[in-house]
Amino acid sequence: MFSPRTLLAALLIGLFALVPPSVEARTVYRCVRNGTVSLSTAPEPGSKCEAKQVEDDTAKVPNLWGSMGVFSGTLYQREQEGQLVYGTRKLPGATVYLKFTVETPPGEPAHPGLGKVGKPRLDMYAKQFKAASKSTGVEDAWLRSIAHAESGFDANALSPKGAQGVMQLMPEVSKQYGVVDPYSSVQSINAGAKHLKGLLKRYKNDLTLVAAAYNAGIGAVTRYKGVPPYAETQAYVEKVQALHQRYLQALGPAQLKPADATQQKLKSSP
Repeated sequence: MFSPRTLLAALLIGLFALVPPSVEARTVYRCVRNGTVSLSTAPEPGSKCEAKQVEDDTAKVPNLWGSMGVFSGTLYQREQEGQLVYGTRKLPGATVYLKFTVETPPGEPAHPGLGKVGKPRLDMYAKQFKAASKSTGVEDAWLRSIAHAESGFDANALSPKGAQGVMQLMPEVSKQYGVVDPYSSVQSINAGAKHLKGLLKRYKNDLTLVAAAYNAGIGAVTRYKGVPPYAETQAYVEKVQALHQRYLQALGPAQLKPADATQQKLKSSP
């Protein structure tokens, strides 16, 4: 995953649109030198660079830089191996191409939850999901959709923001539900189910708001009175909704009325 402090999103969306169309903007090199990070359309001499691939649809590029407020910088142009190269570090022979000022989004979700939707994986922790669903009243298909989007069912997953385990719970959430080992699939799934039960009650079974709050936090949903305007969260909600439909179909007819079934179970829960 990208570092949350890189300027990749701004460079792609706000700056590369101004670079001549002959420049390939889908590959950006994140280059580190003396503890500082720069971005370039080609590897920088003297820096340790790593290529980052992005989709053509840059509108879905997530916020990768954190809450930095207003950031000003310079995009330089230089010739390298017979080609024009653009980057944010001033190297020998580079000239100023443009100066820019961008404002970062007001927050960043903890769980990326992006990428391809993929096929339902009914073999992963089937007993644990069934048991957690039965004990909390949260639909099995919904639990699996969240886990699939969050970690790809990887019990050892750890996000750059600190989310852990199958359900990618933040440490404070894990503590709230008595999790001792956040990388235990059983403890993670059970705690994730309890957390989702609370979100379902809070948002009256509105799965869109539940997914948004799971990704960006209750505070962000409250602040924006709905799904926050974070590209990452919006993409996450779409992904979870797509996965949900696939798991409903894969698990059979008994799952086809998730809202009604979940509501009845929640009402009967203590």
